[in-house]
Amino acid sequence: MKPFLLLALLAATATAQTKERWIYIPANFQADEKAAEVAKLLERAGKSGYTHALIADSKFSRLATVASNYAPNVAKVKAAAKQAKIEIVPSMFPVGYSNDALFHDPNLAEGLPVKDAKFVIKSGVATIVADPPVSLPGGEMNDRSGWGFIDDNMVVENGAMRSAPTDGNARLQKPLKVSPFRQYHVSVRIKSEGFGGGMAEIKAIGKNGRQLQWCYVKVKPDQDWIQHDVTFNSLDSNEVSLYFGVWGGHRGTLCWDDAKIEECGPVNLLRRPGTPLVAKLEGGRDLVEMQDFGKLEDKDMGTKPWAEEFTPWHEPPVIQFKTLKDGDILRISYYHTHIIYDGQVSGCVEEPAFQELLRDQANRVPSLWESKTHLMAHDEWRLLGWDESCKKSGLTPGGIAAKNLRFCTKLLSDKVPGGRILVWNDMFDPHHNAVKDYYLVNGSLEGSWEGLDPSVEIMNWNFGKRDESLAFFEKRGHAQIIAGFYDEPVANVSAWLASAAKVKKVKGFMYTTWRNDYSKIEEVAAILQKAGW
Repeated sequence: MKPFLLLALLAATATAQTKERWIYIPANFQADEKAAEVAKLLERAGKSGYTHALIADSKFSRLATVASNYAPNVAKVKAAAKQAKIEIVPSMFPVGYSNDALFHDPNLAEGLPVKDAKFVIKSGVATIVADPPVSLPGGEMNDRSGWGFIDDNMVVENGAMRSAPTDGNARLQKPLKVSPFRQYHVSVRIKSEGFGGGMAEIKAIGKNGRQLQWCYVKVKPDQDWIQHDVTFNSLDSNEVSLYFGVWGGHRGTLCWDDAKIEECGPVNLLRRPGTPLVAKLEGGRDLVEMQDFGKLEDKDMGTKPWAEEFTPWHEPPVIQFKTLKDGDILRISYYHTHIIYDGQVSGCVEEPAFQELLRDQANRVPSLWESKTHLMAHDEWRLLGWDESCKKSGLTPGGIAAKNLRFCTKLLSDKVPGGRILVWNDMFDPHHNAVKDYYLVNGSLEGSWEGLDPSVEIMNWNFGKRDESLAFFEKRGHAQIIAGFYDEPVANVSAWLASAAKVKKVKGFMYTTWRNDYSKIEEVAAILQKAGW
């Protein structure tokens, strides 16, 4: 080889080695077969020049409860990483997606307030009274009357509302009067045949267009009539638009029937210092728990089908009164959590007991993995700022997020002095999720980025506004890693690299998959190699 070609090759190799190649690996390290699978993946990734593995396991939040084979499996993975010359980076602090931590106590979830819900005593039990009355006159689906509007793709057939394959919307809508800050239960029966290409949804749209119901309606491609249930809190709305249907088209057929709405009792009731329950006779005295009524808790919250799993609907706990007579009217205020999408629940970071769970994780995980680099998993924080714990802080949601980020950063800095710390970009990015009116956040997340210490590096996955996002964090002085791929066209990797070339301190690229699809790690590595990464 000619000397100048050799020098060019050595220069290109040196340039490539200055950039890090990461791979994201979520796993259950308590399963022997999964640990073995991860070890093989690390060996394969090492051959393609990957340098770091971001690992995640729900059990990082409960290492004190793992089985005896957990530590040996971790040791096998660490040995495989060492052999592959890959640094292990644990993902820590489930803020936003908090189910893992809520395994310990589901009452530490973030809450939405219910204010002065009306109940009447019947045979010693408090029964909810809709105030004002609420119903769906068209819910029987026998005809098109009783609805605000129905898309043309919806037709009445056999006493139900049916939508055939369509490229357009297929929805029913009804405006309803409600009381602010009340909890409502919506149910509907759904039948499907060959359904796909779209998503069946129940939406409640409140004041200023705010969406109040975020839980998925899980309809199978082919199912006989099944009842689906969701709940929502009206928040500051006195009217909501209730929708059933599919947005943007679908394959197959979908039938809707027996749609109902009711004001409901305390489903997913939270009991902790920051979520007080207040009961009082209407126009009369305050009522005392364990004196006027028995201890109230929702034992079905966060426990079914197993600990840390939350259901959008189950029968609310019964409120039994000892000192009231039939016909007495009372008002009850309380807090409940809300499930986002496929089961996500956020924890309350202002609650001291939740902070202790984060502290415990900071003590255990670095010791187990002997890790020097960690990623803080603050991500898609969709419920925040409503309960007394948050209000007591006197901070905006952005201020609470900044405060917690400082808290978590210090936990890691104290545990691993001189260690390297990263965080996902989205909750601290004004071009991503650090904005006003994000999901069910009570106010603005703006300013959350003020909690970022300059030494904290950013794991940036904001592909849609990558130029703006990369430039924002560059201006603040943060080093960044690009979290790319996301099971999308591999061509997006090159688009990311083109944007990264416009800013300084982009240190590497992470192969990020949500579907455990590692079929393209070599292809992505080749793209990075060609670009000098």
